[in-house]
Amino acid sequence: MRILVVDDEEIKRVSLVDDLIEAGHQVTAAGDGAEALRRLAEEHFDVVVTDLRMPRIDGMEILRHVKRQIPETEVVMMTAYGSIPLAVEAMKRGAYNFIAKPFRNDTLLPLLERIQEDRDGECRGMGILPVNHGQDARATKKTGEAAALERMIVGRSKLMGDVRKMVDLCSRNDVTVLLIGETGTGKDLAAQTIHDLSARRSGPFVKVNCSSFPQHLMESGLFGHAKGSFTGADHPSSGKFDLAQGGTLYLDDVDDIPLEHQIKLLRVIEEKVYEKVGSPNPIRADVRLIASTKQNLLEEMEKGAFRSDLYYRLNVLRIELPPLRAHLEDLPELTHHLLDKITNGRDYRMSEDAVKMLMYHKWPGNVRELANALERAYLTGNGMIAGVLDAEQDIRSAGSVVAAATGQFEETVRQAERELLQRALKQAHGNKSGAARILGMKLSTFRDKLAKHGLA
Repeated sequence: MRILVVDDEEIKRVSLVDDLIEAGHQVTAAGDGAEALRRLAEEHFDVVVTDLRMPRIDGMEILRHVKRQIPETEVVMMTAYGSIPLAVEAMKRGAYNFIAKPFRNDTLLPLLERIQEDRDGECRGMGILPVNHGQDARATKKTGEAAALERMIVGRSKLMGDVRKMVDLCSRNDVTVLLIGETGTGKDLAAQTIHDLSARRSGPFVKVNCSSFPQHLMESGLFGHAKGSFTGADHPSSGKFDLAQGGTLYLDDVDDIPLEHQIKLLRVIEEKVYEKVGSPNPIRADVRLIASTKQNLLEEMEKGAFRSDLYYRLNVLRIELPPLRAHLEDLPELTHHLLDKITNGRDYRMSEDAVKMLMYHKWPGNVRELANALERAYLTGNGMIAGVLDAEQDIRSAGSVVAAATGQFEETVRQAERELLQRALKQAHGNKSGAARILGMKLSTFRDKLAKHGLA
């Protein structure tokens, strides 16, 4: 591919150009933004790799020019960790991806390969195609990925739309991701989806439940150990990083990693190397990290239970998975999605009473609790969703059940949500902040729902 490298740091610019040429690309260099714009006016490039922060004309201005004048050219941002929020904004404005400095030049090559794959799309192997055909292929691929996201991350609410956008953003880059959310909100699903849509999808996806490791075996479990490294180590053993090479390592409940091992995890992120317990030989970590937590890591940092430097390295891109009570408008679609999986496509029926009881429940266990409740209700109701919630918030039998069509179900949900809002306002004597607290919602979310139902 024809690549334009833009960086005002000469040493990095020259070394990157040399390595990209060695990898078979046609590369031109520009020492600042003004020179880059001149080059873009004179020549066509498939990819622009530009530093984000430069004097006078920076990477954002170059991105705006490219997307306005030559939208078929992809832009990759190079940025320091402190500027990653700006790089994320650049991706929202059309940048293909970003890569965090410092980085080894060869880590850019898989990203360039993915850009080439996107250009070829479904037409690989069919010979040379006109540019607009390649664009059609890329559009088809992007449409397919959007459809896959819709199937995996269910919900039409703004909150779930934001989650889908962030999952898409995370799948298109190789930096660390932090998933935050209560138990049962779908952190595991988000991690798996990011991997499945990423350039590493052909590699392994390895999940580590950090709370399941005994503290004294944590280091060995993550990094492996050499024979004879400790009593009982009769054979060498692979760790989770070994198993995840070329793919994604998902650290669930990362806050459960003891402090003394957090520093070793930090080193892997920063230097991309690790050693097995009892071995001095460094191993290159070709692994993408995704971490999740249900805790407030800022509070854990204040208590001295979590390292601040590790937090900021993990928190490059963050996705907050909302509790179910904050997006009850998604309940109809989510319920049918879960029931289709539970019933394997077999018919089922649901009463309005059952729907209302689903709406009135606070769902402390979130989507996982909803799925369990629906499965229990289906199995005990002989194909009828006969479950309602009692005072202990358990599913119990509701007697006879009348079949309800999807449209009726959704209308029942809307009515039930409106009643919940009105009831909370009455209980809080009209105080919106108090009503939002009663429902466990953010005030902004509560106000949006009031507006949606004409109660603002």
